[in-house]
Amino acid sequence: MDIKELQQEALQLLQHLIQTPSFSGEEDQTAQLLEEWFVKHKIPHKRHLNNVWATNKAFEEAKPTLLLNSHHDTVKPNAAYTNDPFKAEIRDGKLFGLGSNDAGGCLVSLLATFTYFYDREDLNYNIIFAGTAEEETNGKNGISCMLPIMPKVDVAIVGEPTLMDLAVAEKGLVVFDAVVKGTPSHAAHPNNDNAIYKTAEVLKWFEAIKFPEVSKQLGEVKLTVTQINAGTQHNVVPAKVDLVIDVRVNDCYSNEQISDFLKENAPVDHIVPRSLRLNSSNIPLDHDLVKAGLDLGMKTYGSPTLSDQAMLKCSSLKLGPGDSTRSHSADEFIYVNEVEEGIEKYIALLEKALR
Repeated sequence: MDIKELQQEALQLLQHLIQTPSFSGEEDQTAQLLEEWFVKHKIPHKRHLNNVWATNKAFEEAKPTLLLNSHHDTVKPNAAYTNDPFKAEIRDGKLFGLGSNDAGGCLVSLLATFTYFYDREDLNYNIIFAGTAEEETNGKNGISCMLPIMPKVDVAIVGEPTLMDLAVAEKGLVVFDAVVKGTPSHAAHPNNDNAIYKTAEVLKWFEAIKFPEVSKQLGEVKLTVTQINAGTQHNVVPAKVDLVIDVRVNDCYSNEQISDFLKENAPVDHIVPRSLRLNSSNIPLDHDLVKAGLDLGMKTYGSPTLSDQAMLKCSSLKLGPGDSTRSHSADEFIYVNEVEEGIEKYIALLEKALR
């Protein structure tokens, strides 16, 4: 199919997606739009919940499989919007609207790319496209529930705005709830076991702790105490202080290793991870996709932000049109030419890497 025609259709679909609210967990109508694309292009597809997926026509089990994945859910618009977030208006080469940059531009670009390669029989890889739900909330009804349903995936491109550079590694995330206990008492009485005072030393420990393994792409593990809560009234020394600790994990450690270390060493009375499933991810720098991207002038970097890569067990890279600094911002937009160039660059990348 002609690339220019695909670019035009992809932009039209992106406008329709913007005009259709699809907050996380409420993506049924945008899933329908993705189904309509496949029907129009006579491509067999499947839908599970609000996830829509398809395989290339010449799918062969003996070949390795590449997953092209992006999400069609959005956050809710923030209060600083001056535009109608659902209007999908083009001004000065910018397409405005909620989800335009995160990650509608990536989604339609990957869908157009999949459609371009759908009929091809000269590829060394199978291709799966999956437009998935609940990415913004790390929900269980998104990519994580699709992995047991789809054919085995060997490598993935996750569409997120990277200015079409190669995010070859991504930090994982573990959030911990911790408790520092003390002796409750009336504030007027002596108390040498004040949980709040004890917490001061605990905070110093968390501030000072360093994990020795440093990733070439992702740097150090970053541990940050982000919430603290204690007490209910001025004249009562509380029995405990509650802490929340955010840990961004590099690809030198598993989430389980971080959890085991903190459980054994953190100077608190209780610490437990909320989840261990949001893992760090990476792709070997000598992988054909990375080498092809470098040949096309793309740069490599490590990403500190989380995406659906965290749910994948295979090698993966994050790549897509748009700029992540615009994500979740007021009056979100993507440049029209970013989508057009995104499709061209995705196609050029796969032409080099999959043959």
